[in-house]
Amino acid sequence: MSPVDTRRLERAMPFLVIGGALLLWQAVVRVLAIQQFILPAPTDVYEALLEYHDPIFASALFTLENTIAGFGIGIVVGLVLGSVIGTSRLAYAGLYPLLVGLNSIPKAAIVPILVLWMGIGQPPAITTAFLLSFFPIAVNVATGLATTEPELEDVLRSLGATKFDILRKVGIPRSLPYFFASLKVSITLAFVGAVISETLASNDGIGYLMVQAASQFRTPLMFAGVSVIAAMGIITYLIFVMIERRFTGWAMRKHNNPVVVGGG
Repeated sequence: MSPVDTRRLERAMPFLVIGGALLLWQAVVRVLAIQQFILPAPTDVYEALLEYHDPIFASALFTLENTIAGFGIGIVVGLVLGSVIGTSRLAYAGLYPLLVGLNSIPKAAIVPILVLWMGIGQPPAITTAFLLSFFPIAVNVATGLATTEPELEDVLRSLGATKFDILRKVGIPRSLPYFFASLKVSITLAFVGAVISETLASNDGIGYLMVQAASQFRTPLMFAGVSVIAAMGIITYLIFVMIERRFTGWAMRKHNNPVVVGGG
């Protein structure tokens, strides 16, 4: 197979795999005669998407707003914390255990506390999305900054470079592949956080829509909500893949991506 054919096959593989999975799902449901309220066929899910497209679109937009808002805050906080932890041993020793402990707490257990503080609706959803998304960013930025070779730092200092010069010329460029790779993980986690909050403490959003559908045994509508979340996650993931290739293509070998630390 020529390199051109290989590249074409690589581009087609996601569609082939997803299409094959949907066909297999459809066949299993039909052959085993599985009831719709237990496992709807892909065609049933598609019909639900068409039938309830207005409420699904409104709910998806609400979830997307919460996700992007929480993710944006997570980027800022993650960059600041990662920079502090990655450049200071004292900060690493003091803050890293706290961050690990916070990240280990199930976010569903935090939502009731957020409701007490903020009420229901967007604030808890945005905060939950932030809490899930900032940790991988902070850890990966810190890793990128902390992996600068001591020998290189010694050479730069001998040439008159200040600590800020080393950070700007070496530390930040070195951490960029880690940072952009962590964004792909964090955006998907932000969706998870927003939907978790919406299922527990909201009157809108995909999470709330799925809870209402479950209470009425509208299983196709539940799966339609799941498919919309998956589609939004894939689209945002691909956006950050393109951003990563644009800004850090120089740091990646062919067919390889930087390893993301703390992806959960």
